[in-house]
Amino acid sequence: MNIKKKFFAEGLGTFALVLFGCGAATIASVSQSGPEGIGLLGISLAFGFSVVVMAYAIGPISGCHINPAISIAMLVAGKLSAKDTVGYVISQCIGAILAAGVLYLLASGSAGFTMPEWGLGSNGWGEGYLGNYNMTSALIAEFVFTFLFLLVIFGTTAKNASPLMAGLAIGISLALIHMVAIPITGTSVNPARSLGPALFAGGKAMSQLWLFIVTPIAGGICAALVRNLFIED
Repeated sequence: MNIKKKFFAEGLGTFALVLFGCGAATIASVSQSGPEGIGLLGISLAFGFSVVVMAYAIGPISGCHINPAISIAMLVAGKLSAKDTVGYVISQCIGAILAAGVLYLLASGSAGFTMPEWGLGSNGWGEGYLGNYNMTSALIAEFVFTFLFLLVIFGTTAKNASPLMAGLAIGISLALIHMVAIPITGTSVNPARSLGPALFAGGKAMSQLWLFIVTPIAGGICAALVRNLFIED
């Protein structure tokens, strides 16, 4: 497969994930007290369904990582080269930023729009953010849920697994993660997903972005190390 097609597919897939997922959170509106409109369940399903549809759309091209934590974990697991990992991560970040830009244009079309703190579905924690959870809770949630997410991915894409069901299982697991973690951090488990909205929201979203880059990557790496011990290729 042409490597440029893989990079384009990863950018497109991440674009769709951020536009659909963060778009559901933003357009449906998320107040300081919690999700409104389609609600927490609807936002969770938007992220999960985005992964499902893109897994079947671009999975045959790039594997549909659409998440730097996944690509880096695949590198550690020996399933992706360093060169491809760099290309995947850059493409994912570009796709996320472009999606956040489109989302900003859509949201700013509403009368009286002003960019709120942690706007466009940005991830965060602390006083004023959804459930007001502290940084420790945010660190634990992002690490543990990314770790579990990657174990699902490794398990469903193993040699003896059913490839036709992998996209569905991965998407369902992401929806389940959002159902629990949205009140804590808005749910990242994906550095690119956090980067795009934070760049446009600025403020606290940008100052807290480091956690949503470092912690998901650490969780993914730990999952890759566990996979190397217990899951057969």
